[in-house]
Amino acid sequence: MTARGPIRHEMLSWADVDKLVDILLPQLRSAGSFDGLLMITRGGLVPGGLLSEALDIAYILTAAVNFPAMSERTTGLAALPTFLQFPENDLIVGRKLLLIDDVWGSGRTSTAVRQRCEAAGAYPFTCVFHFNPYRSLFTRAEPDFYGAITDAHIVYPWEVDRGTFNIPTGVPEAN
Repeated sequence: MTARGPIRHEMLSWADVDKLVDILLPQLRSAGSFDGLLMITRGGLVPGGLLSEALDIAYILTAAVNFPAMSERTTGLAALPTFLQFPENDLIVGRKLLLIDDVWGSGRTSTAVRQRCEAAGAYPFTCVFHFNPYRSLFTRAEPDFYGAITDAHIVYPWEVDRGTFNIPTGVPEAN
């Protein structure tokens, strides 16, 4: 395994988030209307709320996905997910759904949710604020819609209190 350098961090402001929404809206509107929105927890909750309001989508569902931690007893990145929460099939069958998450890193979560929606008879489209093609495990899959491409670890404004540990902010520490 090749050693990687430190991961670059990028802290976003609410103004940055507004710009991402502004970038996504024309893309999403060009795809036509959606019958519902499926927010992937936890990362997709805030983006999903913002986009559902902007697109006037009132039919909102959530999905919670857990991948096992890597250990000697699991296959690591190839491990199958556990769906902690997922809408019943009759709530999504035949619907054109917008699947929302904050970031497509490895792509495992969005891909797993998309596949489960397709298996239930829905027509899912994936949407993220940030797409990291450098981390994606999928060479032939990417989000249908994304606001930006990045190689950084993104810290959103709603994560600042829990996401800035050991991230240099440029502000000197108080003694």
